[in-house]
Amino acid sequence: MTEWNSILLRPEYALEEPDEILVKVVEFLKKRKVLKVLDLGCGAGRHVVYMASQTFEAYGVDMSETGLKMTKERLKANSLDAFLVRCDMKFQPFINSCFDMVICLNTIYHQRLKEIQQTILEVHRILKNKGFFLVNFHSKRSYRYGKGVKVEENTYMDDDGPEKGVLHHFVDEAELKQLFRNFRIVKKRLNEHMVKGWLRSRWEVLAEKP
Repeated sequence: MTEWNSILLRPEYALEEPDEILVKVVEFLKKRKVLKVLDLGCGAGRHVVYMASQTFEAYGVDMSETGLKMTKERLKANSLDAFLVRCDMKFQPFINSCFDMVICLNTIYHQRLKEIQQTILEVHRILKNKGFFLVNFHSKRSYRYGKGVKVEENTYMDDDGPEKGVLHHFVDEAELKQLFRNFRIVKKRLNEHMVKGWLRSRWEVLAEKP
C-alpha cells in the first residue's frame, strides 16, 4: 500500500477535522467509560488527534510512513500524546482484549473480502468484552460501484485518478450482517448524499463485542 505515501500528501486526503460520525459518538463513549482507543488506518491522524484531545488514551496504526509522520507532527503541534506504530491492519501487534474501542473510518474497504474478514477478526481479538468498533464501508449503491478493474466479486481497483491502484470493496446489508456475526450491532445506518451530482453511499456501523 505504498500508494498512500503519495496520496496522503494531497490536502483532500489529509483533512484535520474529525469525521462527523466520530464526533457524534464521543459523549456516548465517555458515558460508557471508554478509555483506550485505537484508530486503525489512521492516515494523516485527524482521528488520533481528536481522540487524544478528548482525553482518551489514543493509539494509531497505519502502513503509510507519510501518514504516521503527519500524525506525529499534528500531535506535537497540539501538545498531545499518542502511541503510533506502522503495521498491517490484518496483523495487529497488540495483546488480546486490550482496547475499549477501535475506530476504522474510510479505510477497511481498501482490501479484498478475505482481508476485510481477517481485519475484523483481529479487531474482535484486541477488543475487550463490551468494547466498541466504529467502522464504515462503501455501499453497493455508491456511484463508484463497478468502476475500475474488477479484482473479485464486489471489489474493484481504480485505474485512474489519485487512487490509481487502490482497491475498493462494496457491501450490502446482507454482507454486513455476515461480517459482524461475532458482534452485536448497536447502530447501523446508510449515509447517503450527492457529491457533484454523484451518489456517495456508505454503511456506518457501531458494533459491540459481546
